[in-house]
Amino acid sequence: EGNLELSAYERKRLKNLTENAKFFAALKLHETAAKLYQIATKSQSHVTKRARPKKAKEELVRRRSMRLQRMEPSGAPMPEAPAQREEPEEYPRVPAGPLPMVGEDEESSKLAQDLLATWRRISEVPRATTGGLAVAVWYRQSLSCMVLSEENIKKVVKTRVSSMAVHPSESVLFVAAGDKIGQVGLWNVDCKSEEGAQVFVPHSSLVSCMHFSPFNPAHLLSLSEDTLRCGDVTRAVFDDVCRGEESFSSFSFLDGAASTAVVGHWGGSASVVDRRTPGTSPELSADIGFKRLRTVHVHPAHKQYFLAAGAVDVCIYDVRCLKPAGNKPVSALKGHTKSVASAYFSPVTGNRVVTVCADDRLRGTLTSFLSLSAGCRHNNNTGRWLTRFQAVWDPKRDDCFVVGSMARPRQIEIFQDTGKLLHSFVNLDLLGSVCSINVVHPTKSVLVGGNSSGRLHVF
Repeated sequence: EGNLELSAYERKRLKNLTENAKFFAALKLHETAAKLYQIATKSQSHVTKRARPKKAKEELVRRRSMRLQRMEPSGAPMPEAPAQREEPEEYPRVPAGPLPMVGEDEESSKLAQDLLATWRRISEVPRATTGGLAVAVWYRQSLSCMVLSEENIKKVVKTRVSSMAVHPSESVLFVAAGDKIGQVGLWNVDCKSEEGAQVFVPHSSLVSCMHFSPFNPAHLLSLSEDTLRCGDVTRAVFDDVCRGEESFSSFSFLDGAASTAVVGHWGGSASVVDRRTPGTSPELSADIGFKRLRTVHVHPAHKQYFLAAGAVDVCIYDVRCLKPAGNKPVSALKGHTKSVASAYFSPVTGNRVVTVCADDRLRGTLTSFLSLSAGCRHNNNTGRWLTRFQAVWDPKRDDCFVVGSMARPRQIEIFQDTGKLLHSFVNLDLLGSVCSINVVHPTKSVLVGGNSSGRLHVF
């Protein structure tokens, strides 16, 4: 009767509650909850971790595309690919022993013949001497007359230029460049056609140093980490001069005939090599106490002395006193606080030494003093993608040297030994890169700069 007093909505709500209560009672949820509580409160002492079920064996086999299975879309197997070489085919390792002066292929070998014939011809002409020091005023005027033209820019080697040498001929401008993968490029600058430059591969690694023989410029000696080679254009062959287990860094001739040389090793030792003796082993290996040896250079007048530079050390040694261990320098140039990239005697008297240091200074020092001059401030922070700067003397003068520059616009700078900037070689249209390696012609007003893309610029 009470329900008759409820509204229709309340009666419907009450009916729903009653039906829901009957439904949940039929499920017996209170009994299930009690069982679950009993299981959860059991002692855990004998409970072990449930082992993860092993996946079916079929699931271990990963799905692979038809390409990875080397199958054609039709299901037929693809033909076998040729076996891969241990080294990239583009840079094969150069074997030991004599190598013919040929190009990379038959076509380039034919083009190289004219270039090698030019090298032979200009090496037979008697060479002029420097004729003493040029007057300062005339020298400054000659620098301002040196310009860069578009035809005097060429990519000579494939990768970063790491060393250069210029032939002493006055009739033909002939330049050699080495790069970081062992290539040696030869360029007849006076030949304006594409055939004027050719590439040879006498080495397997970075060519860190190269020189035309001062006695016979038909010989081009080049140094990589594992070998010193002589390119003899009269025989059209690159021959082994010296091979060693220690990595080579630089070399310098010990006599005017270029038959002997001192060779520096990255590990800090130095060797004496005689080209006249059979075999490819050095005559003497000497530990000179360096942690790192980057450059060696023989005194131009007193050939028994050579300059060694590396780490923070710059020392002068007497080659006559070298022994396998316990070598002491004749003198040491103190004052460097960071690694020294290079050190060279001045070319005429050898009375000065120019050094490039990671402390961002260039120093021109008198060898009669053991302490360094303050030098001049210069940004030598080339980073990992550029070859480190090396300051090289102009062979015609005893007081001026050339060095690359990080300044903008891009330029090559020439300094006096006092640290005064004498001239900057700039061309806003044609020179847009850093030329880390530079070389000056021994008798002509010619400067060649090499950059990190294998390109040479001739002022």
